[in-house]
Amino acid sequence: MSSEKSFPVSWDQFHRDARALAWRLAGVRPDWKAIVCITRGGLVPAAIIARELGTRMIETVCVASYHDYDTQGELAVLKGITPELKVDDGDGVLIVDDLTDTGKTAALVRSMLPKAHFATVYAKPKGRPLVDTFITEVSQDTWIFFPWDMGLTFQAPISKGVAG
Repeated sequence: MSSEKSFPVSWDQFHRDARALAWRLAGVRPDWKAIVCITRGGLVPAAIIARELGTRMIETVCVASYHDYDTQGELAVLKGITPELKVDDGDGVLIVDDLTDTGKTAALVRSMLPKAHFATVYAKPKGRPLVDTFITEVSQDTWIFFPWDMGLTFQAPISKGVAG
């Protein structure tokens, strides 16, 4: 892994952060037409946000970008967005993802719905300009370990030479 820092996120922390994002989004617009979540990372925050905001129309856009945990490969749209949500360039639509890293995926999806509101739970500096609302910014060289990517294992103390 090329990242020097790690940021492990527990289920409890992720749920709190996603609910905080929902609070912010409720202040932006009380009645979103739909949520478009970027799979797969956007599925969990989109479910939490949809519950909190009372949004029932949930769509996915399926983009493959991380082909392994070290590098971001070429982007591939595996499933596009339904034409009904592209009306008015996505005005009133909320795009949700867990993280914007380089901004490549965000730019691709934003081009599909240029007037939609883009929200992520976490943002890195390169991707941050493409996001309208987010909760936590982490440095570009930090790798976020989401709870769905982790199991319970022993972690060596920081004093034992483990950076992070």
